[in-house]
Amino acid sequence: MLTIGLTGGIGTGKSAVANLLEACGAAIIDADRLGHEAYTPHSTAWEAVVAAFGKDILTPEGEIDRRRLGAIVFADSGQLERLNGIMHPLMARMVEDRKTTLCADGCEVAIVEAAVLFEAGWDTLVDEVWTTDAPADTVVKRLNERNGLSEEEARKRINSQMPAAERRRRSDVVVENTGDLAALQHTVSNLWETRVKGKVNQNNG
Repeated sequence: MLTIGLTGGIGTGKSAVANLLEACGAAIIDADRLGHEAYTPHSTAWEAVVAAFGKDILTPEGEIDRRRLGAIVFADSGQLERLNGIMHPLMARMVEDRKTTLCADGCEVAIVEAAVLFEAGWDTLVDEVWTTDAPADTVVKRLNERNGLSEEEARKRINSQMPAAERRRRSDVVVENTGDLAALQHTVSNLWETRVKGKVNQNNG
C-alpha cells in the first residue's frame, strides 16, 4: 500500500485535495477525526489529558470541552507542548492501526491528512509527503471569505504555523493551489495519473 502524507497551511486547500484524492480512489485517514475519536470519554487519551489538565476541562456530560482546553494550551506554549506530548504518540498509533486495517482490506493508496504532519513527526509513518501551498495574499482572502477573519487575524494564524518554505523543502510534492477548484482538480488528476498510479503498479509488480 502506498501511503501519502498530506499537509499544508491553513487556507491552502488541504481538505479540497484530500477530497479529490478520495474521488480518485484513495482512502483518507483524517488526523482531525482521529483526534476527536481519541477524546472519547474514558479512552487512554481522555484519561491522560484529564489527569494532566484537570476535570475543569470537562463538560457536564464528561466529554473534553475542546474550546476550554484550547483556551489553556493556546495561551501557553508549555501547556501546548504538554498536550502534544500526550496526543501525538497516541494518534501515531491510531494512524498505524488504521493503515494496517486498510492494507488488510486490499487498499492500494492511503492518505494521512494532517496539518501538523511534520510537527508531530508523522512524516515517518508515510512513504512520501505532499504539501498544499498558495500565496499568502490568496490565503488571507480565502480566510476572510470562509471564516470571516480580518487580515490581521488571518496573518496571525498563518504566522503561527510552520513556515511554508520549510514545509515545501521537506515535501516530495508541492500542490500549488493558486486558481479555482477546476484548476486544482486538473493538478490532482495529473498527479494521480503520472505519479500515484506508477508507484502503485511498482508496488504490485
